[in-house]
Amino acid sequence: MPWYAWLIIALAIGFIVGNLLLLKDSAKKLPLSEEQLKRIRERNAELDAKDKKD
Repeated sequence: MPWYAWLIIALAIGFIVGNLLLLKDSAKKLPLSEEQLKRIRERNAELDAKDKKD
């Protein structure tokens, strides 16, 4: 392959890896209060029970 094809491949791989690293760095946990966590757990339990019925 010519040198410019390798350059394009290297740039594409660098672009993908760079974006994945940026996404990883920007991913943060949401600060939820205990009340919000409790409501989420209750809702998940209700949905699980409903799925088991069906």
